Amino acid sequence: MQHTPVPAKSIPSPEKKTIYPQPFAALVEGRVKRKLGDHFGLTHFGVNLTELAPGAISALLHHHSKQDEFIYILQGTPTLLLDEKEYPLSPGDCMGLKAGAGVGHQLVNRSAEPVVYIEIGDRTEGDEVDYPNDDLKAIQLANGVWSLTHKDGRPY
Repeated sequence: MQHTPVPAKSIPSPEKKTIYPQPFAALVEGRVKRKLGDHFGLTHFGVNLTELAPGAISALLHHHSKQDEFIYILQGTPTLLLDEKEYPLSPGDCMGLKAGAGVGHQLVNRSAEPVVYIEIGDRTEGDEVDYPNDDLKAIQLANGVWSLTHKDGRPY
C-alpha cells in the first residue's frame, strides 16, 4: 500500500492480465490495466488506468447487476459499444454505466494509436456479470474473488 503520490504509469500492471478463462482471455491480450486503487489499498471501489493497443478490446460485451462503472478517455479514439449501438469517443469524453440497466458495454480500439482511459467501478458483493454474446457468467463472491462459469453453471 502506497502512502505518497506516484506517477500512475509507474504502477505495474498485474502479471495475470485477466480473470477470463480461455478462449476469452486471448481476446483481451492487447489490454494493459494498472490497478491504481489497489496500489493505494482502496477497498470500496476500484480505479484502473487502462491502455488498449490498436485492435484491442476492454472486455467482452457485458453488463453488471450491482456494480456501477465509469470511464473517462485520456488518449486515443476508442469506439464505445452499447448493445448494438456504437459511439466514437475522444479524449475528455466520459460515460457512466448504471448497474442493473442491462445495457451491454465494451470499448474497442479500431484506430492505429493506443487508447488510454480511467475506469472506476465499485466492488459490490454478489454482483453478477452477464456476457450476452458469450457463454460466460461471473459472480463476485464475499471475499472479492470472481467465480466464472458457463451460463449453465458448469465451471471452466
